[in-house]
Amino acid sequence: MDIPKWQYDEMKSTGVDYSNIFEVQAYDDQMSRIRDIGTESKEVISTLALPPAATLLEIGTGTGTFAVEAAGYYSRVLAVDVSATMIEYARRKALGKGIRNIEFYQAGFLTYEHDREPLDAVVSQIALHHLPDFWKLIALKKVHGMLKDGGRFYLRDIVFSFEPDHYRSFFDQWVDGLRQAAGERMAVDTETSIKDEFYTWDWIMEGLLTRAGFDIKKKKYTDGFMAVYLCEK
Repeated sequence: MDIPKWQYDEMKSTGVDYSNIFEVQAYDDQMSRIRDIGTESKEVISTLALPPAATLLEIGTGTGTFAVEAAGYYSRVLAVDVSATMIEYARRKALGKGIRNIEFYQAGFLTYEHDREPLDAVVSQIALHHLPDFWKLIALKKVHGMLKDGGRFYLRDIVFSFEPDHYRSFFDQWVDGLRQAAGERMAVDTETSIKDEFYTWDWIMEGLLTRAGFDIKKKKYTDGFMAVYLCEK
């Protein structure tokens, strides 16, 4: 793929450096401590309600937990991440479980090129915030273009819905809560992500999804910072 020099470089590290295998292993451990990812994965699959013959793409597969779960429900899963280290970690996780119907690619929202039949669904969890808002819209329009008519997009990401006048106390409480739940390393990583990554607001995200061509079927905001959207083309 010929990438223009003016295009945002989504392959560069923002926040924590996940080209480092130790950071990847720490991430996998941290997520298992603060999230029930197994239950979340089953909820995504139940919400999508796809037939077994479906093809699903996950963008930002990370350590592959959802892709591995989804592979037991669908005939074909495509798993994409910008980190080669994450991809290798996820591939080994799948092979260790005897799973063979996942295709792994090192790419992201802007650099993945889908050159085959339109998809039944795209899933992305805790990944879109790595892009600035302008590039979020470009990414969402690309996702929309990959889907078949009626195809579904499930998005879970950090999207702020708290009262902005209280941002200092909100961030302090958020970091302190993670410190208690998962330790100092998670607290420091979260401080880095707040400072360096591109979190956005609920009203902006809804506008981006709509402008990209999606019909927002469901939306849910929790804890002032987490959002889930089920969208349809």
